[in-house]
Amino acid sequence: MATLTKNIEPEVDLKEEDEESSLPEVEAAIDLADLSGPLAAGRAAIIVHAKHAPAAPGVYRMLDAAGEVLYVGKAKNIKKRVIAYGRPTGHDTRIERMIAATASLEFITTATETEALLLEANLIKRLRPRFNVLMRDDKSFPYILITGNHAAPQIMKHRGARSRPGDYFGPFASAQAVHRTLTALERAFLIRSCSDAVYESRTRPCLLHQIKRCSAPCTGEIALADYAALVREAKDFLAGRSHAVRETLAREMERAAEALDFERAAAYRDRLAALSATQAHQGINPRGVPEADVFAAYQQGGFTCIQVFFFRTGQNWGNRAYFPKADRSLPSSAVLGSFLAQFYDDKPCPRCILISEDIADRTLLAEALTTKSGRRVEVVVPRRGEKKELTDHALANAREALGRKLAETSSQQRLLAAMAERFALPHPPRRIEVYDNSHIQGSNAVGAMIVAGPEGLRKNQYRKFNIRTAQLSPGDDYAMMREVLTRRFKRLVTEAPRSAAPARSLAPAAALASLSRVWSSDQATSGSEATSLDPAMSDEAESPWPDLVLIDGGQGQLTAARETLESLGVADVPLVAIAKGTERDAGNETFHMPNRPPLKLPPRDPVLYFVERLRDEAHRFAVGSHRQRRSRDIREAGLKEIPGIGPMRRRALLHHFGTLKAIERASMADLAEVPGINAETARRIYGFFHEKAG
Repeated sequence: MATLTKNIEPEVDLKEEDEESSLPEVEAAIDLADLSGPLAAGRAAIIVHAKHAPAAPGVYRMLDAAGEVLYVGKAKNIKKRVIAYGRPTGHDTRIERMIAATASLEFITTATETEALLLEANLIKRLRPRFNVLMRDDKSFPYILITGNHAAPQIMKHRGARSRPGDYFGPFASAQAVHRTLTALERAFLIRSCSDAVYESRTRPCLLHQIKRCSAPCTGEIALADYAALVREAKDFLAGRSHAVRETLAREMERAAEALDFERAAAYRDRLAALSATQAHQGINPRGVPEADVFAAYQQGGFTCIQVFFFRTGQNWGNRAYFPKADRSLPSSAVLGSFLAQFYDDKPCPRCILISEDIADRTLLAEALTTKSGRRVEVVVPRRGEKKELTDHALANAREALGRKLAETSSQQRLLAAMAERFALPHPPRRIEVYDNSHIQGSNAVGAMIVAGPEGLRKNQYRKFNIRTAQLSPGDDYAMMREVLTRRFKRLVTEAPRSAAPARSLAPAAALASLSRVWSSDQATSGSEATSLDPAMSDEAESPWPDLVLIDGGQGQLTAARETLESLGVADVPLVAIAKGTERDAGNETFHMPNRPPLKLPPRDPVLYFVERLRDEAHRFAVGSHRQRRSRDIREAGLKEIPGIGPMRRRALLHHFGTLKAIERASMADLAEVPGINAETARRIYGFFHEKAG
């Protein structure tokens, strides 16, 4: 039960009284109905499986003919719920589409409905069914961690599993909020932010000590007992006892001033100013809500924005806007209910959750969150007072965020439509892939692919390709491009054959009409991925095949790409190569396309600017990936000469000690503590560096 999610789509239509329909009654109704067409076939398949469905709480999965999961749902009585799907009438269009695609069902029983909700969560998280409401942003929230396994604890930003010993404070809405808070906390409490490896290797205070952001325990500038007092003050402040911390600092400042120790008094004054700056950035700080998450859903034209505010220790730690994938016909309460359970799939939940409107199964959701967190959790719809003001404030932010997103989406749609016109594409592209290479005279060669679409950049689908061809001539960009495209499209042909991909022969007018219904996620701020809300477009939007491939290069790169795709049997993917001008200046690019003369766009054409941004993003990603690989090789270079030390052990040593210099200084006992390093290997490493030094 590692994840938690919930979906209430069918429950919107299938009431408890609907589930009382008996199997013979439904079978008789089907016999009298028209049995032709996929809808009747789907009902018949459901009835066949309903005969063997258990009459107990649990989870059911609806599968299509290819075995792909269409929908995951939970029920107090699986048999009654499944029978209700088999009725010939009473379903809306959305449910009928799901029934028509159903070929088989699978069932799992649980002891209680709460356990069914938790199991449903795990399955939706893993399977991502098409007919479930999906929260597409799985990015974890950042926390502030004060480590607990060192004599001089470190303060740092933390994401992911909270497995490292220490005290965690959060969540914060964004990394920027954490960095801003960390900077202020360093000034206020002078806690170190360097890694343990850097701490151990310091011989003199670093620059942070000089600018009064660290007390430098690494070189003994402060006693460990005094440093521990600073750490306690920082924990008290982050735990909500900021008033007591401020009073203590104010008293110490006054004592220092009375003792004419003006330098120490100024230090306390600076720390108080840093604390004030931290709290000034937090916006509203409710007095009566020490710990809560506030959710508000705003809907316009079938599109939904959910705004989330985080309040911990009586302080506002930021907010974030989400734009979940959902059917346009779902009301905002249904989207909010599904979103809430998914939100706490991999995140700890507070004791109180405030929502702007009531949702179905609110009590059950509170029970499930209580079971998951091991403490009582309330899900409340406030009606008055300070809590109501918080939900109203979140709702106003949701309304504004949705307005901005709709405006951005409209502009992006017009841009893609213009791109289709400039490059003679059959329809505005829904998936654009851009490729670039980076290397230094052939060393550490890396190919990069970025992805863009109606929602903007889709960073969770970026890919990098470490060039593997051993016979590659240094600097052979054509060969690198061939290898990258071969690996990318060979996998596409194998895993998603073109014949199984959705048809893409929409007329331009129809394509533009369809594109106007494409939903945009908040990729720029939250990393979520967008999909179409229009049921007819959902399969197309999810297709892994690109509608356009952009290549950084000229006619040579275009020829290499075209020959590579043709060798794989791919001939219908539009290719465009972007060649820089003679002076390599932006705005003078030439576009090369197969079987067409080279094309130049007007200097101020928005499409030109858009393509330049995509090319520059691909270049940034490729260069960054190359630098990471080169940096790793440089760091590992000194260890490659040691016999018996392979890549895994090199990385373990560097992860444990941080730098090559720290490994050189380590004793054999310290080396033996590294995972994967036994006593003999530790002796070999120690001997290599010390014999070399001698």
